[in-house]
Amino acid sequence: MRYPNVMTSAMELSLPIPANVRISASGSRIRVEGPKGVLEREFHGEMVELSVEGDVVRVRTFGRRKFNRAYLGTVAAHIRNMIKGVTEGFRKEMVIVYAHFPMKVEVDAKRKLVKISNFLGEKAARYAKIVGDVEVRVEGDRIYIEGISKEEGSQGLHGRYIRGEVI
Repeated sequence: MRYPNVMTSAMELSLPIPANVRISASGSRIRVEGPKGVLEREFHGEMVELSVEGDVVRVRTFGRRKFNRAYLGTVAAHIRNMIKGVTEGFRKEMVIVYAHFPMKVEVDAKRKLVKISNFLGEKAARYAKIVGDVEVRVEGDRIYIEGISKEEGSQGLHGRYIRGEVI
C-alpha cells in the first residue's frame, strides 16, 4: 500500500489507445508497441499507478497536492509521446551555421559519432556522441535526427563535445 495516510484521495487521467498500438502496463512500468517499434519506460512507483482497461490507459496518482497533479500530467504527456513515437516517429532538424570558417559535418554511424571539422577554424576535429537509438544524417547544411523516442531524439546529438581523440 502506497502512502497509507493519503490513500483516500486519488487523481486519475484516461488516455485513449489508437487501434494500431498495443500497450501493456503493470504497476509503474509501461510498454508501448506500434508499427515503428517498441518503447518501454518505468515511472516512480510510489507516485503513480498505470493500468490498461480496454482501449484506455488509466494513470492514477495518490494525494491531491499540486506536485501530484503536475506529476500526473507529466506521466500522461510521456505516454502520449510514446504513442506518437511508435506510430509516427519524431524528427528534429538542425541547421549548420557559420560566419567565416566553413564547417564540415560527417556522421560515423558505426561508432555512433558525428565529426565536426574546422569548428571556428580549429585544426583538431570535434566529435559529438549520438545518444540512443536514433538515425542521424547530414544533407547540405542540415542535420536530421529521427527516432521513435522523443527523449532520445532530443538528445540525439548532445551538446557535449569531445575534443581531439575519439574515445
